[in-house]
Amino acid sequence: MCDTCGCNITPGNEHLVATGGKLEKTQSGQEAITVLHSLLHENDHVAQHNREHFAAHSVVAVNLMSSPGAGKTALLEATIKALRDEFSIAVIEGDLETENDAERIRKHGVTAIQITTGSACHLDAHMIHDALHELSLDELDIVFIENVGNLVCPASFDLGQHANIALLSVPEGDDKPAKYPVMFRTADMVMLSKADLLPVLDDFSPERAENYLRNLASTAPVIRTSAKSGAGMQDWFGWLRQVITTNRQTFVENPDIRQHAHHDHEHGDEDGHDHHGGHPQDGKP
Repeated sequence: MCDTCGCNITPGNEHLVATGGKLEKTQSGQEAITVLHSLLHENDHVAQHNREHFAAHSVVAVNLMSSPGAGKTALLEATIKALRDEFSIAVIEGDLETENDAERIRKHGVTAIQITTGSACHLDAHMIHDALHELSLDELDIVFIENVGNLVCPASFDLGQHANIALLSVPEGDDKPAKYPVMFRTADMVMLSKADLLPVLDDFSPERAENYLRNLASTAPVIRTSAKSGAGMQDWFGWLRQVITTNRQTFVENPDIRQHAHHDHEHGDEDGHDHHGGHPQDGKP
């Protein structure tokens, strides 16, 4: 995991281990593993706060994960074009550098917040929390989080999302669920993207890819799509509508979640939540 590649400390959580930070020292002052576990604990705490805050505004958050170039941004562009009159959408983009993907989204008239992670190969909950400061959640129905292209680390970090989508593009090969089991186990839906290439890349077997997924004891639905041709996109839209409907019903049935989130945001320092980024004056996230 990230204790191997070194990206467990990210621009979003580095304040915790900086001088004077909450995790500057361990109990004995030397165990790196203690710092890692503490960082993951802090991440989970902030992720739950994010989830409650989305719920407080009746916003559904969907996390898109895949290897680089699997078609996440193209999927979002096609989704925005099709559903912009049905849902109010915003996007949080994660990349090591550049605003290229965010600029593509903005051309469709949708707010896109770019997070540049530097050397970190995934987003974390602290980064998402900071990005929420820049969104007017009361005006939104859904926030898509386009995670950094990587089939390993993003699967280990809860962001506060309500659903995980793992994209597997046809050019990558059909054995990725077997090679990267953690990623595909966390998926609530697996999308076989760039399906228009199946006639050309006939060594990719959708059935074999699904068998690898089922071997992980995953019951996630598998949808074949092509953002380019439009094939399978109605299946994706139908699944997305169901996720939004289900979560909205949960928000209505659990009003205490909404109240708890507002309370936490007003009194975050009292429960140990570190609002290191500050808050706008109007009290929005």
